[in-house]
Amino acid sequence: MSLPGPLELLINLWGKFPGVGNKTARRMVFFLLSQNPEWARSLARAVNDVMDQVRSCSECGAVTTEDICSVCSDPARDRKTICVVETQEDCVAMEQSGVYRGLYHILGGRCSPLDDEEIPEESLEQLKRRIRELCITEIILALDPRVEGDLTAFTLQDALSGTGVRLSRLSYGLPVGGSIGYADRATLHVALESRREMEKEEE
Repeated sequence: MSLPGPLELLINLWGKFPGVGNKTARRMVFFLLSQNPEWARSLARAVNDVMDQVRSCSECGAVTTEDICSVCSDPARDRKTICVVETQEDCVAMEQSGVYRGLYHILGGRCSPLDDEEIPEESLEQLKRRIRELCITEIILALDPRVEGDLTAFTLQDALSGTGVRLSRLSYGLPVGGSIGYADRATLHVALESRREMEKEEE
């Protein structure tokens, strides 16, 4: 049987979520239909509010409802270190773990030749500017332990070679092929405490 147009459209849109196939999307949409209409309207309002009110911090790129996020505006943070992550989700995972008290920088991309992805040039320039203006002493690379993470780390090492800042990367505790966004607090704590300085490339 053919589905009503609005229902089919919602299923197709839901199927665009990461890891959600057509069958899962259809099950979720039919679950939505079985709920109280007011609950569904609350969900729709919440989605609208997120799209209308949530933005990227003008300093680090983290999610916020203000121009400057709560981390960047907090004078109690360690303002000599910046933890660099690929995505806003990775930033949330690091912050909610409670193992890090410095600043962040969201790259908004990664180096992945197979996917034709590169780190946005404006993000690199913003990071360099913050290093200069804040007199940053250490950059901690919290990148996924996979090929793309390695390529991203080497690209950052090359881009920041003239800044004089110490460059380190999360170490033991993160499984190869894993994701920062899904790591638990204990794993992130071990990885952060065991971070190692990246060796400088020979001239």
